[in-house]
Amino acid sequence: MYWTKTLIPTLREPPAEAEILSHKLLLRAGLIRKVAGGVYTFLPLGLRALHKVEQIIREEMDRAGAIEVLMPAIQPPEIWQQSGRYETARDVLFKVKDSGNREWVLSPTAEEVITGTAAAEINSYRQLPKNFYQISVKFRDEIRPRFGLMRAREFIMKDAYSFDVSDEAATASYQKMYDAYARIFERCGLKAFPVEADTGVIGGKFSHEFMVPAETGENEVVFCEGCSYAANIEKATSGIPKTATREVGAAIEKFATPGVVTIEALNKEPYKVPANRQIKTLIYIADSKPVMVLVRGDDQLNETKFMAKTGAVAARPATVEEIVPLLGAHPGSLGAVAATLKSQDISVFADERLRGANDMTTGANEDGFHFRNVSMERDIKVTQWLDLRTVTAGEPCAKCGKPLKIRRAIEVGHVFKLGTKYSEKFNAEYLDESGARKLSVMGCYGIGVTRTLQAVIEQGNDKDGIIWPLSVAPYRVCITPLNVDPNSEAMKLAEKIYAELTARGVDVILDDRDERPGVKFKDADLVGFPIRLAIGEKSLAKGEVEIKPRGGALQSVKADTVVEAVTKLVSKS
Repeated sequence: MYWTKTLIPTLREPPAEAEILSHKLLLRAGLIRKVAGGVYTFLPLGLRALHKVEQIIREEMDRAGAIEVLMPAIQPPEIWQQSGRYETARDVLFKVKDSGNREWVLSPTAEEVITGTAAAEINSYRQLPKNFYQISVKFRDEIRPRFGLMRAREFIMKDAYSFDVSDEAATASYQKMYDAYARIFERCGLKAFPVEADTGVIGGKFSHEFMVPAETGENEVVFCEGCSYAANIEKATSGIPKTATREVGAAIEKFATPGVVTIEALNKEPYKVPANRQIKTLIYIADSKPVMVLVRGDDQLNETKFMAKTGAVAARPATVEEIVPLLGAHPGSLGAVAATLKSQDISVFADERLRGANDMTTGANEDGFHFRNVSMERDIKVTQWLDLRTVTAGEPCAKCGKPLKIRRAIEVGHVFKLGTKYSEKFNAEYLDESGARKLSVMGCYGIGVTRTLQAVIEQGNDKDGIIWPLSVAPYRVCITPLNVDPNSEAMKLAEKIYAELTARGVDVILDDRDERPGVKFKDADLVGFPIRLAIGEKSLAKGEVEIKPRGGALQSVKADTVVEAVTKLVSKS
């Protein structure tokens, strides 16, 4: 490709909309352009890089035995109602109406469609296992799209769905996908690592996310350098001890705390109740019912854990208007002491760290008053003990005891073991060897293709621009003649090298613009071509061409050996 024959609209300064470095570079290097919030056009170079990521994914999916299909982006809402996700995923579903006023859902994923297909087409154990995948456009109604391709309303995803005869066989399929993902991200030049993750609205038995370390990432990952433990903050646990158990003391005592409505205020004079001796009482509306959630005063509730552990489909903090009639007090004076509850039917979920705790302080369900000498076992009727707290850095690892660390990361892939959740809803059954009907055991596996592309840029860059790995660079080689006159020796040699490299299957772009050398070099570095060849009159006088790997040192090679030299460099991918 000749530079003047394509479109590479580079920018010296990033648009104001760009918040993070990779987003700025996507725009500055002329890879994408914004159409609307969370909606982008891929320009020629961006599309070439995207196609290379897709090709790597296809090769590894095929290698793992998956079969490519293509499912519709527009789906009937009835199948989403059948799975139950019409409500649980309502916050992200795009819904449109046709000319007949019929509603449709724009696909954010395809569990419903593929499970219905499997139910109709697979009827015998002899047809299993099967793993279907697609690479297609998806839609999610992000309230606040941001960070370019990281959180977009329209994006490209690879989603795959496995069907097996047993839980054991499903685990084997899961492992194949897990291993394939590791190879995909390695081939894309990403330093990605798997972490334990919450299954979210997709559901299932367990899952892992593949994370790319990045300070601008939206996810927090808890990890241990002493062992292999790593988990999303929404799933992470630690070996931190429970609250120190004390002997059950005197009966609870109510004391006045006028104006005290925070953990910090109760820790100050004249009360001086340490946060670790306080019970934080939170009221949530979970699946339309009020519940009480208790954590220690110095801990933070992890809402994702709460929903996962309780099985709540939808949950939110209760409003003051909902709390006061229920408990008779405002937030800051609330507590779960059984004797003060107007209704004994309200469920009380308590964090495991409070189990066995005595001599605690909590709200008295009366504005301006608290209780001291509270015993979790004696005074509070706990419906269920659960791990509900958010892990913090420095806590001991539950596996090896070493201090846990937390870092930010970008999620690029997610693998789920679904079990029979969707098979049951869509009657995805098969006949086993004895003729008995059994439910297929499923798994699902997603890669954010467009997000992966941006993650490559977020991880590979310097002050001059993008540093592409050879495997996904839009072009691997940029030939830069400093004199583009068709009759000049520089241009003639540039075209000869271009033709020979192209014949060898090397992706090459020839910068035939009549621009100053500095402009060309800056653009080549900004776009991030892995190898740049500079051909000038001075070097030609010595019979040489300058080769500069992106981010590497300039070197001179003989003009008659440059094709071999470049071929060796690009063969390393």
